[in-house]
Amino acid sequence: MSVRLGVIGGGVMGEALLSRLIAQQVYLPDEVIVSDPTAQRRNLLAQQYGVGVTADNQTVASEASVLLLAIKPQVFDAVASALHQRNLEQVVISILAGVPLQRLETAFPEQPVIRAMPNTPATIGAGMTAITSGQHAQPEHVQIAQQIFEAVGEVVEVPESLMDAVTGLSGSGPGFVAVMVEALIDGGVVAGLPRPIATKLALQTVRGTAELLQTTHLHPAELKDRVTSPGGTTIAGIAHLEKSGFRSALIEAVRTAYRRSKELGQ
Repeated sequence: MSVRLGVIGGGVMGEALLSRLIAQQVYLPDEVIVSDPTAQRRNLLAQQYGVGVTADNQTVASEASVLLLAIKPQVFDAVASALHQRNLEQVVISILAGVPLQRLETAFPEQPVIRAMPNTPATIGAGMTAITSGQHAQPEHVQIAQQIFEAVGEVVEVPESLMDAVTGLSGSGPGFVAVMVEALIDGGVVAGLPRPIATKLALQTVRGTAELLQTTHLHPAELKDRVTSPGGTTIAGIAHLEKSGFRSALIEAVRTAYRRSKELGQ
């Protein structure tokens, strides 16, 4: 059977996509080949998912009809320059943070290119991915990318001018949420809760609140108003958050991550 999907880079995000795509039978194991410089990673991917593996990026690039780039942005130029054979019918999909379409299309001239920004919850199928397409990408190429990333969560299509903002919000956001959850847990411990119980309470509270907002389509401010009674505990806590600049700090965190993403792309 011909190779339908080639993955250059078998790291955490590459494996996350691979595992979900095979589990949902978007691609069969014998339709996939993955390249990685580390023999241990290659052996793990071959044994766990039954895919073809190689240390040769060119083999992947020359055989696959869809090429997924899942490498570190810092090695993109070296990897791309070593790919000598080109397949103009091949769709190139990149998940490299900060690498703009212009650089991708320079490395893969005249090929349909899709730039994507998934986030780490993709590793459990709860990711959020934004995609933007290059000048040679047609609707059928965008559909391929959507199918791939829908295997690990939800997908939105945005103009490339918004990709750095996406990186600042959903790309870096899991780190901000993790810090918030850690602080909630520590707050529970300060109030006298055993840490395992505080952890369970914090995690389920954050998860349940997110699901409630998503399911009911309530504006966050409306939900906040519903749980704050006059003179009650919640409004007292929120008043302290406002005094401490909690919302401003989060807004600035997203803006700072956005600016850093722009710097990396230059």
